[in-house]
Amino acid sequence: MNARQQSILQWVNERRRISVSELARASGVSEVTIRQDLNLLEKRSYLKRIHGAAVALESDDVDARMMSNFTLKQQLARYAASLVNDGDTIFIESGSANALLARYLAERRQITLITVSHYIAHLLKESDCEVIVLGGMYQKQSETVVGPLTRLCIQQVHFSKAFIGIDGYHADTGFTGRDMMRADVVNAVLAKGVENIVLTDASKFGQIQPNPLATPQQISRVITDTRLPPDYQQLLQRQGLQLDMVGE
Repeated sequence: MNARQQSILQWVNERRRISVSELARASGVSEVTIRQDLNLLEKRSYLKRIHGAAVALESDDVDARMMSNFTLKQQLARYAASLVNDGDTIFIESGSANALLARYLAERRQITLITVSHYIAHLLKESDCEVIVLGGMYQKQSETVVGPLTRLCIQQVHFSKAFIGIDGYHADTGFTGRDMMRADVVNAVLAKGVENIVLTDASKFGQIQPNPLATPQQISRVITDTRLPPDYQQLLQRQGLQLDMVGE
């Protein structure tokens, strides 16, 4: 995705609906070029095209969440991808930042991706990398699988790194998640004892969600952005976590 396409996404997300002609004037390129950009962005599930315009995705699913802090999540995902070596087999949980991470990694053929996210699997359908999708009960809105069968599948596969998302982190509760069944899947992954990496923007810190996700001892590294308050920086480091902050 080039800088112009990234700007288009931001304009669409802010305006919710914007015409092709407006995008052409704002970008300084022809309407033909804008239509080509929109075709590409729609194919990659970033926005929706209608006659003469583009509209933001309105749902509460991964598509919609990806549009929040999109540029920042791109930076986080790009950095996370740099930690993966050719030949690695890695687990990627669901969530918008993890979906962007999967896209970066899919450009490398010598990587095997294991995921519970059908959304991520769909994004990678034309990629060259190996994709393993685990089974389980399908949650339609999050497009991920959960439940006892998913836990069993996790126990039967091997990977060297796991990237997970969180919905909250607080000094009193540690890492937490909104959905009980997704939290159960994450905890099954963490229990395998590999290099577990939290990938999240700093907005999740200070929030408390109902379901505990991990003890600090189960997390190897946290990748977040430079908006993380100093008190949380110090807390994570005191707990022995590798903290990587990405951004300007």
